[in-house]
Amino acid sequence: MQADEMESSMESPNLEFEYGDTDSLTTELSEIYSYTEEPEFTLNRDYFEEDFRSHVRGRRWIELGQEQQKAYVMRLLDALEVTDRDKRLKVARAILYLAQGVFDECDTDADVIHWSRHNVFLLYDMGIFTALLELLSMEMDNNQACSSAVRKPAISLADSTELRVLLSIMYLMVETIRLQTEDDRPEWRTAREAFKTELGSPLYNGEPFALLLFTMVTKFCSMNAPHFPMKKVLLLLWKTILFTMGGFEELQEMKVRGRERLSLPPLPEDSIKVVRSMRAASPPASAMELIEQQQQAKRGRRSRRPLVKQDSLDTYNERDPFKNDDARDEEEDGEEADSGIEGEVDPLDSDVIIQPPPPPPPLRPPTERASLPKGLPWAPKVREKDIEQFLETSRIKFIGFTLGNDTETLVGLPRPIHESVKTLKQHKYVSIAEMQIKREEELQQCPMTLGEEDVDETPTEILYLGMLPNLSQYVIALLKLLLAAAPTSKAKTDSINILADVLPEEMPITVLQSMKLGIDVNRHKEIIVKAISALLLLLLKHLKLNHIYQFEIVSQHLVFANCIPLILKFFNQNILSYISAKNSICVLDFPHCVVHEMPELTAESLEAGDRNQFCWRNLFSCINLLRILNKLTKWKHSRTMMLVVFKSAPILKRALKVKQAMMQLYVLKLLKIQTKYLGRQWRKSNMKTMSAIYQKVRHRLNDDWAYGNDIDARPWDFQAEECALRESIEKFNSRRYDKNQNGEFAPVDNCLQSVLGQRVELPEDFHYSYEMWLEREVFSQPIQWEGLLQQAQ
Repeated sequence: MQADEMESSMESPNLEFEYGDTDSLTTELSEIYSYTEEPEFTLNRDYFEEDFRSHVRGRRWIELGQEQQKAYVMRLLDALEVTDRDKRLKVARAILYLAQGVFDECDTDADVIHWSRHNVFLLYDMGIFTALLELLSMEMDNNQACSSAVRKPAISLADSTELRVLLSIMYLMVETIRLQTEDDRPEWRTAREAFKTELGSPLYNGEPFALLLFTMVTKFCSMNAPHFPMKKVLLLLWKTILFTMGGFEELQEMKVRGRERLSLPPLPEDSIKVVRSMRAASPPASAMELIEQQQQAKRGRRSRRPLVKQDSLDTYNERDPFKNDDARDEEEDGEEADSGIEGEVDPLDSDVIIQPPPPPPPLRPPTERASLPKGLPWAPKVREKDIEQFLETSRIKFIGFTLGNDTETLVGLPRPIHESVKTLKQHKYVSIAEMQIKREEELQQCPMTLGEEDVDETPTEILYLGMLPNLSQYVIALLKLLLAAAPTSKAKTDSINILADVLPEEMPITVLQSMKLGIDVNRHKEIIVKAISALLLLLLKHLKLNHIYQFEIVSQHLVFANCIPLILKFFNQNILSYISAKNSICVLDFPHCVVHEMPELTAESLEAGDRNQFCWRNLFSCINLLRILNKLTKWKHSRTMMLVVFKSAPILKRALKVKQAMMQLYVLKLLKIQTKYLGRQWRKSNMKTMSAIYQKVRHRLNDDWAYGNDIDARPWDFQAEECALRESIEKFNSRRYDKNQNGEFAPVDNCLQSVLGQRVELPEDFHYSYEMWLEREVFSQPIQWEGLLQQAQ
């Protein structure tokens, strides 16, 4: 297996992958359908044409005027309200055919997309979405369907027909309206904004639409509704959150506006642009190095290696980017060929299992110096806390005492320390999260003085408020589905069945049918992983921007639900095979399958798959999961130690074989935070990885990540760190969302003059005992003047 991985590593090319919110529109629309749903396209068309011909004779849909189309859709809307389930389903199928772009009247894929877009905006304008929502709520509460599905030994497509039709229409509407194009009509742009506001607002039974879908997910995972089509629910949930809250570029814009509102300096760079301009590690070797390698092979000194492919030579020759031109400075690479943790061969540093050190090469001309980048891609950052720590250490060393959090006073410190502090302050970065934490501390300390906080009713805030009571259930349900869909998971009897909306009623009887179903099942799982990974990442990023403690509570639920080992388990596979998987049949993808003649499928054509270099959704999922892992562990010592304890370094290093810059960046970030805990031998054996971290990951100026000095000074107390964080989160939630907490507080008058000027009602007999009270309570009590002075200080 190791030899196979090495071979695949040698052959892996650079991947021309552009990361974004979603894949192309046609791909995103095709992924809502399973290949086993293919016969239903014809069924939808037949029901539509049967009804359409009975009302509009001799004309096609695309020939009707706008008013006639509206009149027909209104008739369908009325028919949706009949009590007969079968009639309702027929009408819903006719509406689905309209949303799919009346494909029988189109000649090309582009025509289908055009008419689908036209019809979807028409359906929204006529109020179809609200009607579908009511039907979806009815189907969710259909106890008869739930109880019959629970009793069934095997659930198939037939058990979720109504739900699948409703969810497909809603998904087509959300995905089509979400996507903005240059030739959109003005009324469509208005409709998009209205739909966006509607989906993000608590208009549906006092809760946003996304919360209804979260409820479906938890109901499915609790085994109360095993017939729910989970892939469709998850895709619709992801696209709803993407539409209402915004994608990665909108997030960047919101971050810029948030910093301006808080009067913080602008971001040093646009992270999206920087990542897109990066190139993958392991560039091709120079011609001189290749000639030199061939000469060594001919001489055959101590080397029995067979001829290797170009990529292997690249990695072999680039083993040490810091080599000097002088032969005396060059060291043999034997140390670097050592295995990493647990005797595992380093996939980036060595591409062969046995690699004896080569003989010292002859002197090279100066032109052959290793080409290092002219500038680092990221501007360095320093936190206020880092400057305080640096000054505290310097003061103890040179003066003998500290000044707390004072970062301005430099009296008594030598000149180099002054220069260091100046440099640190030049790169000081204050995040929005730090400002939010500081503001929260002020609100906790002075609740009455500062008054109530003005909270903007953003879609993120509304969703968080709705999710808060059952947040842990939602998180656990999503992770259960991710575990069930992961390719490394073994089938267990007690695990949830996520194949309810892909398995046909009659199981395949021929080899070809079995192959087709196998591809469909694998594709189904990949799409579920894609939807969950993108959904979780979007949630974390939006919550972090909205308020850091909202992000922290979701992160903590993920950590407590074993998200970290789950993601590591996902990556503990041949990741190159997963990224280059061919689990798709192009001729069966929508809209190709409904426009073009269907060729005869053979076992050979199924095995060949598509011609793409990689699978977009799988690479997208891997990057999302790595980003989630980064978000969970960043600045969290105890969670970083979990990465070390779970032996993540060899797993992550295998992922570096994928020659895609963005994926490598997030792998290197995860390796960087744990490098100091992996030991000197690991660092010595993985100098290529250390060099890649230096070149690609942002620098924290006084972060001692590469050497691990004084690491024993920080004990690993997971429970204490998480408990302290939970306490801060609970205080935040209590202050902001618990409206009954201020009942026991009354305003206090602190002005001396107004207090003394108040008329106080005294009992009638008070003036008789007034002198006695003065003697007892005032004159006979000694006054501790020193104590008063000390308190005043």
